[in-house]
Amino acid sequence: MSALHLPTLARLADRFEVVHVSDGGSGSASALAARTGAAHSVGDADLLADPRVETVAICSPPHLHAAQVRAAVAAGKRAILCEKPLALTHDDAEAVIEECRAAGTALIVGTNHLFDPGWISAKHHLVAHGGRVRTVAITVALPPNSRYHELVTELTPAGRPPARPRPDGRDPEVAASVVRQLVIGLGVHDLPIVRDLAPRFEEVVYARPIAPIGYAVGFVAGGVLVQLNAVMLPGGADALWRMTIGTSLDELEVEFRPAFTHDGSALVRVRDIEGRVIEYPRFAGDGYVAEWEALAATLDGVEVVEYDELLADARYAIDLADAAADAVREAMAA
Repeated sequence: MSALHLPTLARLADRFEVVHVSDGGSGSASALAARTGAAHSVGDADLLADPRVETVAICSPPHLHAAQVRAAVAAGKRAILCEKPLALTHDDAEAVIEECRAAGTALIVGTNHLFDPGWISAKHHLVAHGGRVRTVAITVALPPNSRYHELVTELTPAGRPPARPRPDGRDPEVAASVVRQLVIGLGVHDLPIVRDLAPRFEEVVYARPIAPIGYAVGFVAGGVLVQLNAVMLPGGADALWRMTIGTSLDELEVEFRPAFTHDGSALVRVRDIEGRVIEYPRFAGDGYVAEWEALAATLDGVEVVEYDELLADARYAIDLADAAADAVREAMAA
């Protein structure tokens, strides 16, 4: 909230005003609210009861998202921007979408890469040139991020004590849990794009955790070979977030900007079969602003909420995460 949504909303002050900030007991809401003159509270009850709150941004840990979306819908809020993932199980994802649809609540999931103007440009290239997508590779190298460190040290299998400071990667259940949580909490940034390119998930070919925190997953979807590789290095390597799409006509590279920065759109390069490289112009805008603009457009009635697409994205991520965890267990057992 501090690094991302408050600065983003400040750029959209003609459309949104921050009026209430709540935390889960960390005490951070007071300082964040002071930046905008907003009210602050602990828990979601006071925020949802505040009649000034029309739109809710859900920026809590992933296991709370589904319940908090449903609570916001029940409180009659007009619109919700929920950070990814929308839900961790099929049942929760279906309940969220059903209740939002029934209430007519505008819903956007914060998959900023999907909204990035650079990706929109890349998608137009793919459609216009008509090459068949054959491969997708996503490579992520990130500096240490406390959110993901907490994710894999706290969300261990039920009945086991938390493994601190790092999970025991030799335990198949712990390793499977780590990979599942990282795929659904980190890999999910790009999975709506992957689903767009390769919509029919078939099978995971391999999956394994990468030390100290990361994963390598290979799977097949709609005949397309997909590789997901991510690692966070303790030394804090320069951030890299790159998607490479191989088609029957060319190779497309999309390099996303570092997280939590307003540094313009992704960089898009195309290498054709003769080796020529085309670099598309970058846009000043970014996916963080674009996702809030999309929410504003749904409130204005200019755009409709794609409930079915949001549910399909959630199912795709959950199916992949579950299959990747199973593959880790099987590989370690063998």
